[in-house]
Amino acid sequence: QVQLVESGGGLVQAGGSLRLSCAASGRTFSSYVMGWFRQAPGKEREFVATISRSGGRTSYADSVKARFNISRDNAKKTVYLQLNGLKPEDTAVYHCAAAGRGYSSSSIYTKPYEYDYWGQGTQVTVSS
Repeated sequence: QVQLVESGGGLVQAGGSLRLSCAASGRTFSSYVMGWFRQAPGKEREFVATISRSGGRTSYADSVKARFNISRDNAKKTVYLQLNGLKPEDTAVYHCAAAGRGYSSSSIYTKPYEYDYWGQGTQVTVSS
């Protein structure tokens, strides 16, 4: 069982930056593939970024590539999402998620159904 708590959201002007954090409970954080998803009002939850168990492999949605950066600190049981060059269309609730399937240190997952645990989310609002 893993509990996830996001923080770091807020209101920022276009072009600004935020750093989201997701703190996990439990003893086996390093055994989970971690991901970030976002959901805007009236829209489906969409993939943002994922990072492998070892942290050595990452993947991003095309819409955020080169602007966002995902990282993890297994000792601190925390995954981060650095958001740079924010745009109004990035406005959404950002959720972190943990996936326990598979065993490879290089696995990554981009679909919501592949994740087992979800945080409550943190709101990011980008003004124009």
